[in-house]
Amino acid sequence: MSHAQRPLALVTGATGFVARTLIPHLRAQGYRVRAAVRKSCDGPWDESVVTGDLSRPLDWRNAVAGVSHVFHLAARVHVMHETAADPIAAFRQVNVERTRELCDAAASAGVRRLVFLSSVKVIGEATQPGKPFRAKDAPAPLEPYAISKAEAEDVVRGGPVESVIVRPPLIYGPGVGANFARLIAAVEAGHWLPLGAVHNRRDLVFVGNLADALVRLATHPAAAGNTYLISDGESLSTAALIRAIATAMQRPCRLLPVPQPLLRTALRLAGKHQEAERLLESLEVDISDLQRDLGWTPPFSVQAALAASIAAR
Repeated sequence: MSHAQRPLALVTGATGFVARTLIPHLRAQGYRVRAAVRKSCDGPWDESVVTGDLSRPLDWRNAVAGVSHVFHLAARVHVMHETAADPIAAFRQVNVERTRELCDAAASAGVRRLVFLSSVKVIGEATQPGKPFRAKDAPAPLEPYAISKAEAEDVVRGGPVESVIVRPPLIYGPGVGANFARLIAAVEAGHWLPLGAVHNRRDLVFVGNLADALVRLATHPAAAGNTYLISDGESLSTAALIRAIATAMQRPCRLLPVPQPLLRTALRLAGKHQEAERLLESLEVDISDLQRDLGWTPPFSVQAALAASIAAR
């Protein structure tokens, strides 16, 4: 197949964390990639289109012209220190309205399928032991980012182009930032962490596993119109995750068994409510629909994924 005959995929949010892995994977699978970027820049794609500021109305026609598949990754993501005067309006402008415009343009351009990257936060923030979230669970978003993602899902699901929705939990991999990076840094520095008595269950997804599934979801006949949860398929407690990171780094694992109620109280008194939730609560997802419909299994184990994430620092 000549270069011109290869299918053309549009990736929005092309400079973001997930796209940095997805785009090379798409090209390895025989796609040409058009990157939608906010400002002109070089990258591992075949061509690019500049969208500008996503907080304003956008004409996507040039971006979707000649495209067979769209991977919609661009979003206003959860921010720790919100500065917008009206956060929900700011999230809706980017996550809902730009998605609506993109779906309409994609349908007019004859796009075969749009794959939308949502979030498990659409269903909720935590699960009860032994009761993982399932794709068919009713949405129950609790904060502006999650509310906007739930509304964007409705736009995609009811829109004019064939679509698939994917709801990942925390995504990690080479170049990951935020809390996951801080956890790695703490282990590397040899800090004692008061998390040895945390026996929660959390699912994560390695960015390489996510990219592999996204590409398959773009073409698999059984995926059309469906919503899927995704993970590495291995639930870990916070303590077990720290032990796995220490093993991958060949560093000592220094965990203090501080009773969980005491730790929760200390974090909340320090104003770290969100940190308490991520470190102490459970969040499990059932990926059996994805496995059944696509015959998909994660190509990377948690151990291999952590090793790759740490080696790339």
